[in-house]
Amino acid sequence: MSAGVVYLVGAGPGDPGLVTARALDLVERADVIVYDRLVPARVLGRARPDAEVIYAGKEPGRPGIGQEEINRLLVEHARAGRTVVRLKGGDPFVFGRGGEEAEALAEAEIRFEVVPGITAGIAAPAYSGIPVTHRDEASAVAFVTAHEDPAKPESALDWRALAAFPGTLVFYMGVRTLDRVSERLIAEGRDPQEPAAVVERGTQPAQRTVSAPLRDIARRAAEAEIGAPAVTVVGKVVDLGERLGWFRDGPLQGRRVAVTRARVQASELAARLEALGAEVIEAPAIRIDSLTASPEVGAAIARLADHGYDVVCLTSPNGARLLLDSMDEAGLDSRALAGVMLAAIGPGTAAALREGGLRADLVPARSIAESLAEEVIATGVEGTRVLIARALEARDVLPDMLTAAGAEVDVVPLYETVREPLGEAAAAAIGDADYVTFTSSSTVRFFSESLGGPSNVPQSARVVSIGPITSATARELGIEVAVEATQHDIDGLVTALVSDAGAGN
Repeated sequence: MSAGVVYLVGAGPGDPGLVTARALDLVERADVIVYDRLVPARVLGRARPDAEVIYAGKEPGRPGIGQEEINRLLVEHARAGRTVVRLKGGDPFVFGRGGEEAEALAEAEIRFEVVPGITAGIAAPAYSGIPVTHRDEASAVAFVTAHEDPAKPESALDWRALAAFPGTLVFYMGVRTLDRVSERLIAEGRDPQEPAAVVERGTQPAQRTVSAPLRDIARRAAEAEIGAPAVTVVGKVVDLGERLGWFRDGPLQGRRVAVTRARVQASELAARLEALGAEVIEAPAIRIDSLTASPEVGAAIARLADHGYDVVCLTSPNGARLLLDSMDEAGLDSRALAGVMLAAIGPGTAAALREGGLRADLVPARSIAESLAEEVIATGVEGTRVLIARALEARDVLPDMLTAAGAEVDVVPLYETVREPLGEAAAAAIGDADYVTFTSSSTVRFFSESLGGPSNVPQSARVVSIGPITSATARELGIEVAVEATQHDIDGLVTALVSDAGAGN
């Protein structure tokens, strides 16, 4: 077996939008991903379902996996012929120990490549309006770690040279040692009045910045309870932050929102919420498993090819996409739907059709099966042939109503939703959520099961439901629904959540 390859990949400072296209491509193709604590969950969500994903992060005050063990994992998986992505926050060669990992791979004669990422020392200040260099204020910048290898006999930092450095100083990993850093710089001659800032969770919705003169910055950061991850900036450029700050608070600033929909679908909702200032907890409760290889789907596609249906009802975006994918695999295109009425249960399903170049003929005002059935029946369905493309487990309201109206109905499951076990990190984070969002009955049921029962859904979190059917499932399980969207799609859910947050809840 030929040896595999290891990619040392920078995942950026925290904002998923700052991850490079090359990094995302490698994550999607990897057999094995070894990732750190600060890697955005949405980036990990791009991994193949069959990829082995290994957490190698270190929590503050907790050792985690040692570097030698990480090196061994990379070598072992590469020797087994796998494509390995070592996914690291920021840039792998800027205080990311990527150099050590590259040395271990070179010594083991394993092929590797380095994919740089945006480092927090540049990005976090930039999101606070602080340029680390400026033609008038700073023509140089120095990146410094405030957390050196404890095994070193003495510090490798030349504090006198740093104090005299004619430009901006950026310290990584220095929250707990900030008092010693500032004292040492001042003792070696740095101006105690020089502007300084600490940026916590830079580029993320929960970003906070505290500014003060160098002599006071440690005290001010402690008073504000600034914690890791954070970078400290020392230099005249800090004063520009007041004028150049552009990262504004959104209507969901400071709110933690749990997203429980399937991982492959969570990105859109998570991105919307983060753009509004929320800190998103990705806690997928379900997974979508395709059933398009079944004989039933094959027969339905063949009947479509023979123009054997008058109406096609689609009850979810997943169903719409999978139907179009199945048609494509069979060599069919939109011509197979000529003369067919396309009925979509809601705006999200209609949007999925538009992605495939099709426009829904009918979208009911309310995104529920009863409304869809009523509007389809109103067009006259007696004697018509109807295909209902849906999930394996779904209410029978739609086929029952159409059959009662005289239609010949084929119900074809294109996918099933199965429970996705919550990861340890997600399960722990749920306890601090301000909101938990549910986009379907299956997310309610499976989320509840993953937590060990409905009583374990955090009582302090307000539950947001996408519509009445989802709300009914929650209430049947004893889960109180605080907010229900009036428009039963992602747009409506986000609008309802923002309105509730704006009301002070």
